[in-house]
Amino acid sequence: MEEIKLSLKLDENKIPEKIFWEAADAGEGMHEAKSFMLSIWDSKAANAMRMDLWTKEMTVDEMKKFYFQTFLTMADSLEKSTDEDGMADALRDFADFFGEKMGVIPKTGKFDK
Repeated sequence: MEEIKLSLKLDENKIPEKIFWEAADAGEGMHEAKSFMLSIWDSKAANAMRMDLWTKEMTVDEMKKFYFQTFLTMADSLEKSTDEDGMADALRDFADFFGEKMGVIPKTGKFDK
C-alpha cells in the first residue's frame, strides 16, 4: 500500500504556519508546500469532502496561480477519468477566463465582452 503523508505546523490559533508532504515517488524526505486542496469522494454519502489549507506566507498572487493551475489539472483529470473531452475543454476555457481576469495569464481579448 502506498502512502501520502501530510504534516502541519500550526500556530497558537491553529492556523498553518508550515505544510509538509511526503510520497514514495516524490523523492526522499518531506517537501514543503504553502497550500493544498484535498477532495475525497465518499461513495456511501455520494458526496465530495474537501480540505483546503494554506500557510500565512501564501500570497494572494500565488493563490490566484494555484487556483488557475488547479482548474487546468481538474480538466485533465476529468478528461482522463470520463472521456468527456468537450466538458474538459469547457473547463479549460473557464481556466483561461479565470486566469485572464485574475491577471495570472496575459489577456487574449477572448473574454472581454
